[in-house]
Amino acid sequence: MYDLVLRNCDLVDGTGSKRRPADIAISGGMIVEVAKAGTLGRATREVDAAGRLVTPGFVDVHTHYDGQASWDPWLTPSSWHGVTTAVAGNCGVGFAPVHPDRHAWLVQLMEGVEDIPGSALSEGISWEWESFPEFLDSIAKRPHVLDVGFQLAHGPLRGYVMGERGAANETATSDDLVMMNRLATEALAAGAMGISTSRTSLHKSRDGEFVPGTFAELDELLALADALRAERTRSGRAGVFQLAMEHTDVPTQFGWMREFVTRSGATVSFNFSQPRHAPEIWREVLDELEAANAEGYSIVGQVAGRSIGVLECLEGTVHPFALHQTFQALAGLAPQEKVKALRDPSVVAALLAESLPPITPVVDLLTSGWERMYPVQGGAIDYEPDPSTDSLAALAARSGKSPAEHALQALLANDGQGMLYVPLFNYSGGDLDLVYELQEHKNTRLGLSDAGAHCGSICDGGMPTFMLTHWTRDRTRGKKVALEEMVRRQTSDTAQLFGLFDRGVIAPGMKADLNVIDYDRLGFDAATMAFDLPTGARRLVQRGRGYDLTINSGVVTVQDDEFTGELPGKVLRGGTIRAA
Repeated sequence: MYDLVLRNCDLVDGTGSKRRPADIAISGGMIVEVAKAGTLGRATREVDAAGRLVTPGFVDVHTHYDGQASWDPWLTPSSWHGVTTAVAGNCGVGFAPVHPDRHAWLVQLMEGVEDIPGSALSEGISWEWESFPEFLDSIAKRPHVLDVGFQLAHGPLRGYVMGERGAANETATSDDLVMMNRLATEALAAGAMGISTSRTSLHKSRDGEFVPGTFAELDELLALADALRAERTRSGRAGVFQLAMEHTDVPTQFGWMREFVTRSGATVSFNFSQPRHAPEIWREVLDELEAANAEGYSIVGQVAGRSIGVLECLEGTVHPFALHQTFQALAGLAPQEKVKALRDPSVVAALLAESLPPITPVVDLLTSGWERMYPVQGGAIDYEPDPSTDSLAALAARSGKSPAEHALQALLANDGQGMLYVPLFNYSGGDLDLVYELQEHKNTRLGLSDAGAHCGSICDGGMPTFMLTHWTRDRTRGKKVALEEMVRRQTSDTAQLFGLFDRGVIAPGMKADLNVIDYDRLGFDAATMAFDLPTGARRLVQRGRGYDLTINSGVVTVQDDEFTGELPGKVLRGGTIRAA
């Protein structure tokens, strides 16, 4: 008798093959049989999945749960959206290794780069570790609802080895490189999924300093490559080197990336987006990416499933009035009192009369880029709005009101929980046609959800739900993506990027991570600002709906969009080895 049988499934198995009817048998946490409907024997528990889409559990390779995993067993928002495996430690920031007197430094580094409230990190993290292996052991002692793996982040590694010199981005000495290599080799042997770094000026600590490693010389990067090579020799795992770069510099960086792949035997995965100020450079990046892969270099562009942007709200990180003196005078008020004040005609008049001098191009865009700001209507976020009709500039042109008046009206909607959406990257054309091309490309992989991060400005941890709803079902402004292809992109493709060949496909012998989805009902609750982090710190959240079941290692963790209380998740210890 099986442990669990899902009967009459509408199966999309993660390989890209056409959907088909099937029954699935699970025992001992593994898929043991996939058969024609009605042919399997009995099970301890049986589920009739008629009319339901059944997919592998989603694998999100770009999260920032490094701190949250030490206090939160549920790892939301990912677990609200069918994710059964997450990889953290991206973009060169994390929490190990760390000297006991450097905890606060790593907190302000993560707070600055990833907009995770420092108070929550300081209160929530247990700091039971110094080394990276000790960090993995500490997280592994805690139950979780999904599997989570961690990359070794270059920032804390450099800070641990070099102290203030590392934090200040001074050049590493030969002794520094030896120590970094030794600690990276140790981390990979203990189970690090790879190594990550940041080389972009966008990533700064709360104090405004660049992430350690931003300007690292090639010999320092190759010391990390040698650690990845040593782990490949030891265990057969190839590993991943993940990095963020200046978007406009990417086409010129393939020389050293080729050298890194040759030296390490690892896959290089770089963040790939279309910058607003260089909208055509993505074509050069794709040309270089195709050429490198044609030559046998394992390099992939990690792309988002939509524009990368900001949700602005009154309690968020930024909005059009955040820097205005009139608004800042309300800072000490409780949210509802603040909303009441902002409805006072005299306060409104004062607020609208103020203007800001130019600050930086990004700040100016986020506070007064009316042609790129879109009100969120009724809680439903349109991630492909039409600039000619939906922007604040367009609304103002039709109404006779100023864009600022429309902005304030949008923010005050829903009892002051209204929002504005401001796309920053991947939206220069005013639609998602570019994202479609990137999603269809064989040398890209889905990522950049940043789940667990940017708490005051995004809630992109719901990316898996968006990928199915928008791209395969609801899109009206361009081509759609085949359902089977979109499932493959966020299951087997992402799993195999990190050497996780035991999951991402529904087939006998694979780990029993699955979703049973009411595809017609699949969608989102409204995005809201919650104050549920340690110390009551804020984060934007958006729950998914339509997940009849989420299953991890054969255990039902979500039923009818609610947690069952089961916590079968494990800390991943590196990837598995593909059978020859």
